[in-house]
Amino acid sequence: MITYTTKVFRIRYTETDQMGFAHHSHYLNYFEMARIEWLHSIGFFYAQLEKEGIVMPVVSAAIDFKSPAYFDDSVRIILTLKTMPTARIIINYQMINEEKKEIAHGSTTLAFLNTQLNRAVRCPDRLLDLLQSL
Repeated sequence: MITYTTKVFRIRYTETDQMGFAHHSHYLNYFEMARIEWLHSIGFFYAQLEKEGIVMPVVSAAIDFKSPAYFDDSVRIILTLKTMPTARIIINYQMINEEKKEIAHGSTTLAFLNTQLNRAVRCPDRLLDLLQSL
């Protein structure tokens, strides 16, 4: 199992709703930010993958909300990869605040898609090798 914890980030005012909560629509953005940060931390750059003709569309997403996050709260996301990717990669997320209280948890499933063929392909060897070395 691979685990990564993001840098602390703050909930911005524009991300909150009339109740003062971080709006639910932003959580997938938080998960994406965590995913990109994690990939960078292991030396894998999504922009380069796109230049090589492979994209990673989200094909499934789930979020369970446990406690609200508010404007200016400091939060982190704990990202977990439980299985090695094949033609898809499943990533789990847990968002926590400074007190380590769970705000939300969820998952995304992403496919590896060849843009020229417009079809699913296996995980690039370069990424698989990086993951297996962790």
